Amino acid sequence: MRKGLKLGLIAGGLVVVLVAGGGTAWALDRFVIPHVEISDVNAYEAEQNGTTAADDATDDSDSEAVITGNSYTSDDASITITQYTQGSADTTVTYYVADVTLGDATVLQSAFANNQFGENITDVVSSIAEDNGAVFAINGDYYGFRSTGIEIRNGVVFRDEPAREGLVFYKDGTAAVYDETTTSAEELVADGAWNTLSFGPAIVEDGQIVDGIDDVEIDTNVGNHSIQGEQPRTAVGIIDDNHLVFVVVDGRDTGYSAGVTMTGLAEIMLSLGVTTAYNLDGGGSSEMWFNGEVVNQPSSGGERATSDILYIAG
Repeated sequence: MRKGLKLGLIAGGLVVVLVAGGGTAWALDRFVIPHVEISDVNAYEAEQNGTTAADDATDDSDSEAVITGNSYTSDDASITITQYTQGSADTTVTYYVADVTLGDATVLQSAFANNQFGENITDVVSSIAEDNGAVFAINGDYYGFRSTGIEIRNGVVFRDEPAREGLVFYKDGTAAVYDETTTSAEELVADGAWNTLSFGPAIVEDGQIVDGIDDVEIDTNVGNHSIQGEQPRTAVGIIDDNHLVFVVVDGRDTGYSAGVTMTGLAEIMLSLGVTTAYNLDGGGSSEMWFNGEVVNQPSSGGERATSDILYIAG
């Protein structure tokens, strides 16, 4: 009898352990082998928007950007990054906050790994950011680990498979948590949607911590687990129109940062003055990148490849 071989696959903040045999080919296909649906995202977005890729790549702004330490200022956006530490000894938590004000909502953009859309297409945040001329970036919702959700990026529909609670950024600078199953990508775009994220859950709504968030499970299909307990986290919060905060909490490193629960993450967001906050992919995927450098200390000991980022171009 052949001995079973365990196959460990990393997917975002989730670890899949499968026993080799009849299911190995399925597991490789589901979690590892890239499935490209759109091979040139830039060209696809340009086509959908009625422009050319060259037009989209052209910066017509006369703004002069100024970078000083952990701050960036231009007519398009202002970004200030601050490190916070709370607690002590084994309860120490270290997190990073990017306070971002946008001159226009469309300055916040999304990019996919390798300029491709599909499942299991990954690259590290720094590479995706550099490929797109970013000055600031965070990891996104790891859309490529699943085949469901509403994914609208830079005003273009890439997926319309409603499944969970999402977050939508509108072109007018507003943002909202919504139930994907009650609408469609087409309706959202008609209402002015610019970007959507499909992960969750919402952790703050109407300035209050959402009940039950410590019991939520994300993507409870085979190989996935809950997101409970103290973990590295990434989240986005809305303070006002075109005024956002992006938070990355480090974790799994005793004495430096233990990580936080969902409620702990919500408390951080409330302390920053948000009215709405939404959880993104976490664990080893949690990363903040600014001006060519990884700001935080990812729990994997280095950058973990992911499928997408949110970014602001320099």
